[in-house]
This record gives sequence, structure tokens and C-alpha cells, in this order.
Amino acid sequence: MSEPVSALRRARYAGFVTVEEAGLQGMVQIRGDLSSDAFTSAVSDAAGVPMPGLREASLDGRNGLLWMSPDELMLLCPYPEADRALSRLQATLADTHHLALNVSDARAMFTLQGDGVRDVLAKLAPVDMAPDAFRPGMLRRTRLAQVAAAFWLRSDTQAEVICFRSVAPYMMELLSTAARPGSAVGLHGG
Repeated sequence: MSEPVSALRRARYAGFVTVEEAGLQGMVQIRGDLSSDAFTSAVSDAAGVPMPGLREASLDGRNGLLWMSPDELMLLCPYPEADRALSRLQATLADTHHLALNVSDARAMFTLQGDGVRDVLAKLAPVDMAPDAFRPGMLRRTRLAQVAAAFWLRSDTQAEVICFRSVAPYMMELLSTAARPGSAVGLHGG
């Protein structure tokens, strides 16, 4: 059996922002009643991080929980741990209405690093990227050009983007083009 590989084998582009396909990342999509204490407690325990608020990311290294919609979360974990996290969730939530699915191999993640991450994202998404409107820890599920995606800031100089694996080459090209040297617009430190 061959070893799993990430969508773009950690492709990297160095522009005024560095864009890198982040490699293999465990991702478990979870749907359920976010107002249920039993549900949120089980999910938070499985992720090892507090529940995120509306349109937020709760992160600790490669582990985390992303608020994706009013009834959906994305659990992040190291890739080799995704099946175990899914099994723990299913066992803990056995008597609770939910849906949980390991989508690690169906998604791709990108890391953007540099002072101009806000400019790169602002070029592609209909989101106000001003520092007072979009702060680290906030998440948006939207489109980057023509691609459905979610992104969040880990800091003012680091962002992460997830999309479907099938569009990873297109996403890499979009992000790289938006980060091309000489194309910084300087709105947010680019």
C-alpha cells in the first residue's frame, strides 16, 4: 500500500507573501446541534480545544475546531490521528444526533505567511480584511475567486485556507498570483 500524499506535495511560492500547500492535515467534518451541551462538550474534548464562537477558529498547533455553519464544525488534527478522532466522536456521540466524516483526503490546506496576507486574501474574497474588521481567530467560509473555501488568520502575518482537494492546483495558482512581487496594494501592510 502506498503512502498518502498531499494534493500538491507541499508546493511553495515565495512572493510578497509565501504561499505553501500545508501538506497532510487531518480534518473531520461534524454536523450536529451546536446549542447542545452534550454535543459541544464531546466535540471540544475530541479536538482538545474550546468550542469556537460564530465565524471563529479555536486553534492549538495543528489541532483545532473551525465554525463552518450554524450546524457544522471542522475538527483539525494531525493527519494520522483523524480516524481515531472520528472513532472517539462516534462513540461519544452514539446517542446524540450527529454526522461525522473524515474528509482529510478530500480537502487541501494552504498556509500564507508574510506582512501582506490581508492583501492577498482581500484580492480574492468579498471580505473586509481591515485589521479592525477581521482579527486573528476569525474565520470566513466564502469564495476565493471561483472556489469555495474557508480561511482564518492565525496571526496578523499568517493565514490558512482550506478548499476541496480537486481544486488545489487552481487555488495554488490564485494565491500565488495574488502574492506576486510588485502586485502588493499596500492596504494592510503588503
